[in-house]
Amino acid sequence: MRNLTFKQFRYFEALARHGHFGRAADACSITQPALSMQIKALEEELGAALFERNRRQVRLTSFGAEIALRIRNILWSLDDMEGYARASRGGLAGKLRIGVIPTIAPYLLPSIIADLTRLHDGLDLHVREALTPKLVHELNEGRLDMAIVALPVSEPSLAESALFTEDFVLVRPHKDEGKPIPNREALRKMRLLLLEEGHCFRDQALSFCNKNVHAAQPRDWLDATSLSTLVQMVEAGLGVTLIPEMAVAVETRSASVSVARFTKPQPSRTIGMVWRRTSPLTRQLTQITEVVRNSAAALRPYGKTPTSQAPTSLR
Repeated sequence: MRNLTFKQFRYFEALARHGHFGRAADACSITQPALSMQIKALEEELGAALFERNRRQVRLTSFGAEIALRIRNILWSLDDMEGYARASRGGLAGKLRIGVIPTIAPYLLPSIIADLTRLHDGLDLHVREALTPKLVHELNEGRLDMAIVALPVSEPSLAESALFTEDFVLVRPHKDEGKPIPNREALRKMRLLLLEEGHCFRDQALSFCNKNVHAAQPRDWLDATSLSTLVQMVEAGLGVTLIPEMAVAVETRSASVSVARFTKPQPSRTIGMVWRRTSPLTRQLTQITEVVRNSAAALRPYGKTPTSQAPTSLR
C-alpha cells in the first residue's frame, strides 16, 4: 500500500460526505473524471470496492464504511498536525475554517471578514454556513476550526466564548403599526411564522411565545427556510414573526412591515464562538473572539456584551 496518498484520502472523504461525484469534485476543486480516477486508483490499491454506484447516488460499501472511519481519523490527525504547526509560528496566519449559522451569516460575516483580513493579512478564510448540529459535527471531525452560533451549545468537547446578546423583535403587517405590542400570551393566539425545524432560532422563538409547543395546531405554524422569506410572508399578510435585531436593517429595508420591540422580559439570544477544547489554535482563536466581538459592537444598536445585561433564557 505504498501508493496511497493523502490527496486520495481527501477525495474519498469528500465523496463519502456528498454521495455524489459532481458535488464532491466541486468541493475538491477538481474535475469529475479526475476524482473518479483517483477513487478507482484507491480501490485498486486496497483491493476492494469502496462505493456502490448508480445514476443518482453513490454510497459506501460495508468495506468502504470501515475504511471511512480510518481515513477520517488520519485526516483529523493531519489537520491537527497542521494546526500545531500554525500555532507554533504564533500570530494569525494560514487557513482558518469558520462555520456560521444562517441567522447570523448574512448580517455579521461581511464586517467580520473585513476586519479579520484587515488586521491579519496572512489569513486564508474559508467560510461554511450550516445549522448548528452540522457545524458541531464538522468541528468535532476537524473540518472546521471554529464556529459562530447561538449559545449554549453544551457540547463537552467544545469550548464556548460568549460574544454579545441581542433582542428579538416583532415583525407584523404595516397596517398593524401603532397597535399594542402583544405579550407572549397574546402571541400564542396569533399565526406565527417560523423557520423550519432544525434552526435553533425557531426553538428560541417558540420558547418565548409558547412553552407547550406541541399543543399548537399545525395550521397555526407556517415554516420558511430563511428570515428573508419570513418577512416577505408577513408583508403578504400571512401572519407575524420574530427576527433577531441584527437582521432588521437588511430584511426590512424593502418590505412594507412594522417592527416593534417587546416590553420586558424581552426575548433574546447570546451569540458566541465555539471550538474544540483540544485545538492547538486555542490562543489564536481567543484573539479572534475579540475581533469578532469588536466587529459586532461596531454594528450596534443590537449588540450588547453578555455581561451588560442578562438575556431572557430561551432554552
